[in-house]
Amino acid sequence: EEAGRTPVAVPCDVREEVQCERLVERAVTEFGRIDILVNNAAYQMSQPDGIGAITTEQFDRVVRTNLYSMFWLSKMALPHIPQGGSIINSASVQAYKPSPHLLDYAMTKGAIVTFTQGLAQMLASDGIRVNAVAPGPVWTPLIPATLPDTTTFGKQSPLGRPAQPAEMAPAYVFLASPQASYITAEILNATGGTPLP
Repeated sequence: EEAGRTPVAVPCDVREEVQCERLVERAVTEFGRIDILVNNAAYQMSQPDGIGAITTEQFDRVVRTNLYSMFWLSKMALPHIPQGGSIINSASVQAYKPSPHLLDYAMTKGAIVTFTQGLAQMLASDGIRVNAVAPGPVWTPLIPATLPDTTTFGKQSPLGRPAQPAEMAPAYVFLASPQASYITAEILNATGGTPLP
């Protein structure tokens, strides 16, 4: 965002390739380049009755939202990201400690870890860093919309509570900053104390 410009929210269904393309084109038209790309779109739906309860429609929505969008936006933005630029993906504690009722969501978060580490190696020689943040439980609008019971949400973390979104922001800001210039292919864990590899 340039000084004096007001940020603009651009509606976009990231499950659709053409809309991702238009989003990148709009950013490049407005700013001339993309210095930082944060892939943070996600969808989950709790299915406590097991894999049999996960419909193809749900599976498709989870994968298109969580993976296809990240792939498309990264691929489309890359020609416009200069040396020194950064891509930051949102992984999750679910990538390493999957909850059975979030099987499809956890699967996509594991794929995000792999994508992050692979793309980081691919782009290192271009001077573009690729990292991810792996949050633990965070109180976002997604939680009450997709979990049937939120009374114990986040209490399993060693800190005994879910994070607020503002508590995640510093991790993204750090990875985007010059202070992280020697950090790439890293998964920054922000789990409230749950140890991850």
